[in-house]
Amino acid sequence: MRAIQVIDTTGPEHLEVREVDEPTAGPDEVVVEVESVGVAFPDLLLSRGEYQLKPEPPFTLGVDFAGRVVSTGSTTEGTGSTSEQRVAGVLPHGGAAERVAVPASFVFPLPDGTSYDEGAALPMNYLTAHFALAVRGQVGAGDTVLVHGAAGGVGTASLQVAKGLGARTIAVTSTEEKADFARAAGADDAVLLDGFKDAVGELTRGRGVDAVVDVVGGDAFTDSLRVLAPLGRLLVIGFAAGQGIPEVKVNRLLLNNIDVRGVGWGAYAMVRPGYMQEQWAELLPMIEAGVVRPPIGSTYSFEDFGTALLDLDQRRMLGKGVVRVR
Repeated sequence: MRAIQVIDTTGPEHLEVREVDEPTAGPDEVVVEVESVGVAFPDLLLSRGEYQLKPEPPFTLGVDFAGRVVSTGSTTEGTGSTSEQRVAGVLPHGGAAERVAVPASFVFPLPDGTSYDEGAALPMNYLTAHFALAVRGQVGAGDTVLVHGAAGGVGTASLQVAKGLGARTIAVTSTEEKADFARAAGADDAVLLDGFKDAVGELTRGRGVDAVVDVVGGDAFTDSLRVLAPLGRLLVIGFAAGQGIPEVKVNRLLLNNIDVRGVGWGAYAMVRPGYMQEQWAELLPMIEAGVVRPPIGSTYSFEDFGTALLDLDQRRMLGKGVVRVR
């Protein structure tokens, strides 16, 4: 079968489609016939050897994916995974192949109205957004949430999950085109990155926001602290701006009674059996109600996985990019 592999960590330009052995389901595993694979920042970093996880090449990329279960291991009874079931799944890597063996606890049932492309856009981004907002940010009904990078995959996921939790959402984007995309994804308001602090002040009548979701970092970090209301939380998910890791002057936290909170979903969720299933159970009503519906910005052929990662790297991708395996 075919798989997208990193042969050496020289970046997405040098990925290869290779023939590898078909997997078999071990204990507590299922084999999924993959239809679509999400394009994710960990894939980009893995291809360059810059991720905290450093598998030995050659290895297969693919963090989140969707398809159907074709076989189950000997001890998966009671996990809810059955043959022919449509599922989305998540792994540290390895999903960008025609078939993948995955722990049964790492796959989730897809509602009938959710496509495979949408399924491949759900796991990492939406479980991350849920962890950020519901757990680390303690966001609830009546809160106001500001989302940086709001036209990207994690950004649109954060907008939709925040709405599902009953919050008002303000998107921050770099262009008007991206602002329109964020509004279509569910943002109540959208402002441009240039001058966002003053724009948010006007929208909130000077109160500020209860939480900021920051996947960008960079120069906007200090102004993100300034737009927090008292007891506000800045949720650090990533540094897509590529301008280095911002520093915090802790006296600002003290004087304004605000927090900066790290969001490391993978490190938390993947070592806690059953936790991701609990998250999925909370997301399902949002999916079924249509509040959560991943916007698919671009689709790519299997052979163009590297191109997809380059588009992601250059911030040319709106919403979630998806690679189609078949």
